[in-house]
Amino acid sequence: MAKNSRKQIMLDEIRIVDQLLKNANKSINEIAKNCGFSRQKVWRIIKNLERNNTIWGYTTIIDEEKQNKKSYVVLIKRSSNPLTKEIIERITKREISKKASKIGIKTLTSMYTNGVYDWIIHFTANNLKDAKRFVEDLNKTYQGYIEEIDLLEKMFITESYGIQNPEINKLKDFFPDI
Repeated sequence: MAKNSRKQIMLDEIRIVDQLLKNANKSINEIAKNCGFSRQKVWRIIKNLERNNTIWGYTTIIDEEKQNKKSYVVLIKRSSNPLTKEIIERITKREISKKASKIGIKTLTSMYTNGVYDWIIHFTANNLKDAKRFVEDLNKTYQGYIEEIDLLEKMFITESYGIQNPEINKLKDFFPDI
């Protein structure tokens, strides 16, 4: 296989992305060493991935409890009403996330899905009262476009972005009789 074939480039990109997923805080030197690449090659590949938006951000996985936050998921089923340009514009401008931040809500993930539910939002809040207020705001903002909305509270995360919770043994506290 040619050294710079498209297939090889993709394989190299995957190796680097895997390293970044494990720990985005790794230095280019560490990633190069782990992949067996030169520092320059890793830097060039990362810059290309950022430029073409394959990588469109870096984040930290935190323990919300240690930040005095609770984590929630909202499952939204759309009504059969067709979406308007105005509604799509509200969604793309992230209006609801901006409004929610004023009451202490931090949107972690918001995604359009295919399946029983059409939209899933993962967020943190100070408490259940604030989370319910956020759900009410969603219902008001998108009135007529939401058929069903369910709020779930996260009890325990065992793995996030492929990284095991370092305190995974605390899961046993939820099942004391086992």
